[in-house]
Amino acid sequence: MATQFKIDGLKASIEGKEILKGINLDIKGGEIHAIMGPNGTGKSTLASALMGHPKYEVTDGQVQLDGEDVLDMAVDERARAGLFLAMQYPSEITGVTNSDFLRSAINARREEGKEISLIKFIRLMESKMKELDMNAEFAHRYLNEGFSGGEKKRNEILQMMMIEPKIVILDEIDSGLDIDALKIVANGVNSMRSEDRGFLIITHYQRLLDYITPDYVHVMMQGRIVKSGGPELAERLENEGYDWVKEELGIEDETVGQV
Repeated sequence: MATQFKIDGLKASIEGKEILKGINLDIKGGEIHAIMGPNGTGKSTLASALMGHPKYEVTDGQVQLDGEDVLDMAVDERARAGLFLAMQYPSEITGVTNSDFLRSAINARREEGKEISLIKFIRLMESKMKELDMNAEFAHRYLNEGFSGGEKKRNEILQMMMIEPKIVILDEIDSGLDIDALKIVANGVNSMRSEDRGFLIITHYQRLLDYITPDYVHVMMQGRIVKSGGPELAERLENEGYDWVKEELGIEDETVGQV
């Protein structure tokens, strides 16, 4: 059975201010959904709320992954259930190596007694790092410590490829990447596409979607999805910006500051 991820009427606030004002999305395994929109419209808030960031309070709506209530889960339970977020600004964690972190993350999603063996893990990690053109030394470095912005983003994709989640949320994974790194990251995403996995890609730019072809493109303004379409919608946004969307829908201020 293909993965199903359903967001229904999701609302979320921060410090009493409503940011998400009713998000509806239905992502099936094999599908790539891209969310685009100007700054301040709630895109990154959506990613954080879905993963259970304590800064954001979900005030209404439902989120289900294969029929399970995601909002009732703690953050670690969401990860074990198959949610994965490649963060816009990954944290640096001193004292925990990349390899130790990844092996622990993989085993956390496995039943006791079925943990990945050290030899199999090493071979898998070496293979995936080679695909991403990553230096082998990154396996033994502390998680993200001293990594450049591009190296952190590539490391997030390595985690995705190793952990093999059901739903992948990429929050501006393309920011700070040169064209060569962008192609490598895109190839990593494309290699993971299957009926068992859906993608939600948050981006400002068409350039990422030149290498990852989305099935659906959604425009987010005022904490809502205001327009949806296919890949051609992203191309029009790249060429014409967002003013035509605002004019078409009668939106003056696209941010969450004003309705």
